[in-house]
This record gives sequence, C-alpha cells and structure tokens, in this order.
Amino acid sequence: MSCERPFGQGLAALQAVAEKLGPLPPVERWNPAYCGDSLMQIARDGTWSHAGAPIQRPMLVRLFSTILRKDDDGFMLVTPAEKLSIAVEDAPFLAVLMQVEGKDRRQSLIFTTNVGDEVTASPKHPLRVTPDPKTGAPIPYLHVRGGLEARVARPVYYDLVERAVEQGGALGVWSGGTFFALGAQP
Repeated sequence: MSCERPFGQGLAALQAVAEKLGPLPPVERWNPAYCGDSLMQIARDGTWSHAGAPIQRPMLVRLFSTILRKDDDGFMLVTPAEKLSIAVEDAPFLAVLMQVEGKDRRQSLIFTTNVGDEVTASPKHPLRVTPDPKTGAPIPYLHVRGGLEARVARPVYYDLVERAVEQGGALGVWSGGTFFALGAQP
C-alpha cells in the first residue's frame, strides 16, 4: 500500500468506520504502510496536540484514541490504509475517575480514562506501580488494551491508597479477584 493522501483527509471515512465497527476498530489486524510522522503528541498530562497546538475537540481526541496502538517501533495511529507515528511523553491515557463495586476481595475497581474508556482492574487489566526515575515516588499505571496504558491520576491514586489493605506484607488493593500492590516495584 502507498501513502497517497494526507491522513487528515480520511477523518470522515475513519469516523464512519469507527461508528460501524463499534467503539474500538480492530487496529491490531491492520497492516498498512508507514506514512511518516503525524506531528501529533500526547503530553504527560493527557493533552493531545497537533503541530504544537492542543486539539480542542474531545470527540476528535476520542476518535484518534481508538486508532492508537503500540508497535515495536513506537506508538502509531493506524487505519486500514495508513500508519503514522505519534509521540507519547509517558502513557497515552490518564485514569481520571474510579468507581468501586463490591467490598474486600470481591470488589471491582472500575477506572475511566480521559478519552472515555472504562477498564476494570483485573488480571487482564493489571495495575502496576513503578518508581519515578527522578524522585522515586510511586507512579501507578493501568493496562487499558493492546500494550496501551493509562497513568493513574494522582487524586485517583490517593483514593486507591485510602482503600489499601495489607496482604503478605504489602499494601495494595483487590480488584477482579486479584491483589495489586501499590508500592513501587523495583
């Protein structure tokens, strides 16, 4: 396949495909030719921008988020016809809200990302905590899909810490039948 038209010209077609296929297109099955850099970036705070200007339309950000995937050579925006790289400062998403259903070992922690995905922490969608390379402070992440993670926003992390229980010498939370330690793992 070739890259004959600019990526942006296919937005209407892409939106129609996304609506037809449901909330998440099968980007893992698409193998188009690499067409270059999208000039897009996702900042650490979750802001999406193009050519240095923040994208102001939340529905457009949501649309782009549905065609995002992580390949061996980095983050890509993928359609059936094109693949463009996108710069990601940290994780591509932020977990900005958390709901709790149930209690104790039977509870489910349901996170909402800044682009509208809802994800329940579970073995399929684990929580992990890693130390900040500069400060050593814990940085929590949640697996969203296909190698894509959400950095857990600080207020949500504080909610997790308030729910922490001790298990085997570690503080953490239960969700989806799994215990997730909240301390940074070396």
